[in-house]
Amino acid sequence: MDRVKKKELDFGNDKIFSILLRLAPPVMLAQLIQALYNIIDSFFIGNYSESGLTALSIIYPIQLLMIALAVGTGVGINTLMAHFLGVDNKEKSDETAGVGNFLAFAMWFVFALICWFIMPFYAQISTNSQEIIDEVIVYGRIVCVFSFGLFFESIWTKVMQATGNMKIPMIAQIAGAFVNIALDPLLIFGIGFFPELGIAGAAIATVVGQIAAALIVMKKGCKRSPKISKYKEYIKRIYHLGFPNILMQSAYTLYIFGLNLILKGFSDQAVTALGLYYKWQTIFFIPLGAMQTCIVPVISFNYSAGNRERCGKTLKDSVILGMVLMLIGVLCFEIMPDVLMGTFSKDSEVIRIGSYALRVIAVSFIPMVTSLIFPVFFQAIGSAFKSSALTILRTIVLFVPLGWALAHFGLESFWFTFPITEVITTAVGFIMYRKSRFGRRLSNGYTI
Repeated sequence: MDRVKKKELDFGNDKIFSILLRLAPPVMLAQLIQALYNIIDSFFIGNYSESGLTALSIIYPIQLLMIALAVGTGVGINTLMAHFLGVDNKEKSDETAGVGNFLAFAMWFVFALICWFIMPFYAQISTNSQEIIDEVIVYGRIVCVFSFGLFFESIWTKVMQATGNMKIPMIAQIAGAFVNIALDPLLIFGIGFFPELGIAGAAIATVVGQIAAALIVMKKGCKRSPKISKYKEYIKRIYHLGFPNILMQSAYTLYIFGLNLILKGFSDQAVTALGLYYKWQTIFFIPLGAMQTCIVPVISFNYSAGNRERCGKTLKDSVILGMVLMLIGVLCFEIMPDVLMGTFSKDSEVIRIGSYALRVIAVSFIPMVTSLIFPVFFQAIGSAFKSSALTILRTIVLFVPLGWALAHFGLESFWFTFPITEVITTAVGFIMYRKSRFGRRLSNGYTI
């Protein structure tokens, strides 16, 4: 890092708790605002129509896939930049950031093109209701075709976070969220001179908010492109580091899509209940998401600098913080699940199904901390195989097959898929860690 940044934040010498407590709050605040606008989006749509709420649940996996590509690539850039900063090579760090502009444009163009054509088919296999099919197509096409704001904002945000700058990305995400929140009721219900657009209005509000956020981080996050001849080298390294994150996020898309198809066999209300769980999950998973974001540059920096002890301590401290904060989610899901469900839907069947589901899923929150942080840790030290293996185990080997098997015993049994999956993934992740060099006692006696 350059001299100025070292005075502000020293990944190599500051106390780990101190680093995490300084990096995490801005990230958590930004994620909180983002989560709030997702919830408010669903709140307004739920008040506009129950079919629209189901449509949002169906399109959610596609939005996750979009985020997976954008954020996963950003994480690869972030990690590679942190590596170069760790070996005091700022020039290559800046060149890595410069390649991000091309990658953001390329990802947006390909994703938008594909989604425009596949959206009708995707909607038709997800529900039998023609009304919901039409709303999925309208909402999905808008948020995918005009997603360039999301792709550029994700890349530029990770560029800034690689050097410890969390403030501007936080401001950008807050501003984007407020733009979305302000436009939602105006465009959905047609307030004042605005037309009543329904679910299309919610989609437009979403993409305008993303564009607003991208414009704010553009100045500091957009770096000069290196020579085109260097692209191949940087892109290869970026995706080597970012692929586990892309895989992890993309796998979420596959397993949520798979779970939706399983729940479709019970009712549209069951699909809606799962979608509403994920809306609330975005709130209660903020501490865990912050830990995942903050530990990547810290671990990558120290791993490159040869400081293995600090890598292990970063993992330990992030897990402790994550578990303590996740207890809030456990308590809320266990004590007032009917209130959480009733916030969005007045359908008594959705509330009944969702309330039972939240109480069961809450059991999985504590083991979920380690099942999600272990892959990020392995990714940060460049162990792509272990990171990918844990992700595949959790989302492909366990979630959907377990859900399918348990669904044969009834809808209530289906929800136990969540705690069983997290416990197994945590156990395997811990075994992988203990067998690695980090799990063995270090020369100074430190262990985890």
